[in-house]
Amino acid sequence: MKPNSVKSKKTKSKVARSVTKGKSAPGALSKVAAAPREAERRESPRHAVPGTNVEASVNAPRRETKDFELLNNPSFTQSETWRVLRIQSEFVHSFERMSEVGPSVAVFGSARIKDGDPYYELTRAVSHKLALGGWAIITGGGPGLMEAANRGAHEGELASQALDPALFPAHPEMNAASRTSRSIGLNVELPFEQIPNPYLDTEINFHYFFCRKTNFVKYASAFVILPGGFGTMDELFESLTLVQTRKIEYFPIVLMGKAYWKGLLDWIGTTMVSHGTITPADLDLIYLTDDPDDAVRHVFEHTRQVRHP
Repeated sequence: MKPNSVKSKKTKSKVARSVTKGKSAPGALSKVAAAPREAERRESPRHAVPGTNVEASVNAPRRETKDFELLNNPSFTQSETWRVLRIQSEFVHSFERMSEVGPSVAVFGSARIKDGDPYYELTRAVSHKLALGGWAIITGGGPGLMEAANRGAHEGELASQALDPALFPAHPEMNAASRTSRSIGLNVELPFEQIPNPYLDTEINFHYFFCRKTNFVKYASAFVILPGGFGTMDELFESLTLVQTRKIEYFPIVLMGKAYWKGLLDWIGTTMVSHGTITPADLDLIYLTDDPDDAVRHVFEHTRQVRHP
């Protein structure tokens, strides 16, 4: 027998004895320590805390929101009738506040992408140019790319520069009086508090997601959508559904960030089209660009109806 093979057998035997006696072989300690964490992760589903890179257990302490109470309370005979009046009041309040806002574009994106990221600067730039063109900017009012959009709108408002008619021909329904830039945030109550960003001219707080989403669709003449998570995807696909089913007038849906959206759009264009769940023409509802000037031009040229009071 070769000396190396004998040494190998001795080493394996030593490791086996140390494990049997409760001692940790090299590298075993970290695996043992990691085991409870992995078990906890399997037993307790986790989710991202909005606006952070932190994960929290779904069982972690949190505030119960009005949405949570509504969707998890099976009883309608006691408190639910009063809840309907609360929902009604939320619609009335938000409609009255939003009636003061002129022509608007809703800008969506992740709450977790911070200042300094290229997508933050892209969001800020396109919102700034839209604001200079006379559009108010509506966001979810939170941090990340929502902050970038409101920041760009706020800077555009302060600049008070005239729109270059050669670059962005005015929409027939947008007169000089309507070209006042404003920065609006539609914030929503979350289990983990979302602090409004500091660039808001108008802030409206909602208890219910569906009331908030109705305001986005009702008052925005276009959607500009940047990289984001589930919430951003929700806004994207809801807008596509409403336009496709003609529940609302066609309006521009602009995706920015070609590299980010490529995989999703490839899947939509192959899997969904090939299975017949959408038609190839449905892809024309989406406009993809990385150029802020191109995005603004598309919004102006393809807005059929300026949605404002």
